[in-house]
Amino acid sequence: MVAEQRQWEAVGLYRALRRMCEKGRESIPEHPYLFERPSEESDSMEESKADASELLPKENPGPVPLSVRRAKQLISLFTMVQNPNMTHLKLGEVVVLPPLWIRCDGSDPEHTYWLGAEPLKAGNKIMGINLYTVTCDGPTAHKTCFANLEELKMQHKIMHHSSVVTTKGFAQYELLRAAAIEDTIVEPESNIYVDITWNTVDKILETPPLISAATLNIALEPGDPRSPVYQLYRELQFLLALAEGLKTGVTKWPEPLEPESAVELVQEFLADLKKKLDGSCVSGNRNGMEKIKCDTEAVDSSIKSIFSERGDLDFAEQLWCKMKCVSSYQELIACFTLVLKALECGEIQPWIHHGSSSLLSKLIQQSYHGKMEAVSLAGITPVQMLLEIGLDKMKKDYVNFFIGQELATLTSLDYFISTSVDLQEQVHCVQKLHHMLEIMVSCTVLLQFKHESLFPWTQICIKYYRENALDEKHVFQLPVSSALVKKFYQDSHPEVWKVDISSGHGPKEVKTTWQVSTNPPVEHMMSNNTGLLSDSTVNAGIEEKMYFITVVKCSQVHFR
Repeated sequence: MVAEQRQWEAVGLYRALRRMCEKGRESIPEHPYLFERPSEESDSMEESKADASELLPKENPGPVPLSVRRAKQLISLFTMVQNPNMTHLKLGEVVVLPPLWIRCDGSDPEHTYWLGAEPLKAGNKIMGINLYTVTCDGPTAHKTCFANLEELKMQHKIMHHSSVVTTKGFAQYELLRAAAIEDTIVEPESNIYVDITWNTVDKILETPPLISAATLNIALEPGDPRSPVYQLYRELQFLLALAEGLKTGVTKWPEPLEPESAVELVQEFLADLKKKLDGSCVSGNRNGMEKIKCDTEAVDSSIKSIFSERGDLDFAEQLWCKMKCVSSYQELIACFTLVLKALECGEIQPWIHHGSSSLLSKLIQQSYHGKMEAVSLAGITPVQMLLEIGLDKMKKDYVNFFIGQELATLTSLDYFISTSVDLQEQVHCVQKLHHMLEIMVSCTVLLQFKHESLFPWTQICIKYYRENALDEKHVFQLPVSSALVKKFYQDSHPEVWKVDISSGHGPKEVKTTWQVSTNPPVEHMMSNNTGLLSDSTVNAGIEEKMYFITVVKCSQVHFR
């Protein structure tokens, strides 16, 4: 009776998993499928009478883990239905199922939080099953809780009857905190980590050797006021507000921050240009300096030598610098009214860069011949005019940085500065340029990397953004020599450290993993042990890092 019930339950599981696989091909489910009983009965006979409907995915399941006993039952059933020798189940041609992973509640003495099973294949034939057990404990700062590497290797040899094992190390260090320069640091939502891997581990928590392979993981979300390029970010935000206003018809104007209004700044700017045309003033601005500085004059001194001020701003770009503080639609119209009147009357004859396609640039070119077309400053026209000159100016700012620092060529940047796409797409491209700028500036100022590292990293970012949409949460993975980042981690505690102990080759390879991490390795462990997360240990006034200890063991079942 029990055997028949078990067979029936196994068939129900197989069919349910097949349906999920077929449904998964159509769309990826938002939540994992959860298999559990409403309650656990102590009587094993009662437990075996489960209805197969319990094996079907429940609607909107929460991340509720199973007991280890129930998880083992499901793993056993999974192994049974994947065994081609189980012909009495009458499953027909057995389909190879994807790996099955089951959340566990960690209530057993070993604190098991995951059980997994993965079919071993040779072509389309199932040869066996890989079985996985994930246990976790902690957090703790006591090194006495850590394993001994030689003991781990011996346990692996005994468990898998192997005489030779290999070891591979992995460590992850946080560079952001270690590289902070006073208060100049990227925002908390951003992260800079380095992942390091190496062969032949000698002891637990050893520092990676210099011959290790390292990868920099950078996720930087722009917008921190402490960022060295925050002023440029603010300028970009105003550009985005104009683009949104052009799209929706409603523009969100910034609060006035300057002592002078945009109208006053434009009046003074036009007056200086008129004096220059009359020959009564040598300079193009009120400070008597021939070079008109762009917005980057507010940039932190630590980066002025990197993001240098442009001295080639044309009339439209200088006008953008005055009008970026416009705080209302009425003020916008007033500014452009002053400009168009000065052009029509010939009071100014400004110069503009060759190749500019903005409406204002066309009007300026027409003014050279004493005849301008009439432009109605109504509706979205003035918003579009300001957006166009802002785009032109900011594109040149970014190009000036990447080419000036010899990180890119004009050809490699042509996608980002193209005017053949609509204005909204051009704005997205400028956002991509800014994201790349934030990354390179952080690598230069905070981490002090040199050109030989920055150049290939820039190419990786350019390639990504030529092929993908804007994603300010994207983690860029950049190769780096471990010797270049050693100064940041050699005296630091890792965020993650693990060792893989392996034996066997090909499909017969088995692995034991021992890991410590500062964060819970499984999310449902955090919910079960929230009290532990507040624990800390202080020795001699120094707070020790708290680590979760995770062990992953693998075993194999071969079908004959």
